[in-house]
Amino acid sequence: MIISDKAVVFLAGKEEYAIPIEYVYSIEKPGGITFIPQMPPYVLGLADIRGELIPLIDLENVLFQVPAAGSQADKKWILVKIDGLTAGLAVKDAKEIVEIPQESIKQIGLASYQKTSFISGVASLPENRLIAIINPDHLINSLEGIRELKAYMDEKI
Repeated sequence: MIISDKAVVFLAGKEEYAIPIEYVYSIEKPGGITFIPQMPPYVLGLADIRGELIPLIDLENVLFQVPAAGSQADKKWILVKIDGLTAGLAVKDAKEIVEIPQESIKQIGLASYQKTSFISGVASLPENRLIAIINPDHLINSLEGIRELKAYMDEKI
């Protein structure tokens, strides 16, 4: 469900995706990442951002089941707040904030498919732009091992 008409558009792989702006806490340039052993493969590690420990999730790993190509220094981190957890989504680039009118969003039935239930619709924008809209709440909660990660983060705070 989308509350506002604005969304942050980003690149993962070669495709554009969007996250509704109300979920976005901030967009950061990569800094130091501390690798934590035994974390799920989609977790790049932890980062200290303004005094808060934040798990960094490799969004390309989540979406495509492959580690993201390229260096972390070339990425952007989109920080989202979900169920009391602030997480960083590592993406190729956070491109822009766009207006997405509700009437341009098409429901494509992917929400009923468990592995893509986090895609809440596809926006059809001018210039033949199709942008899949990700519900980060569903995305984060669909990740295997997220409960353990949340427990680990609660323990560290």
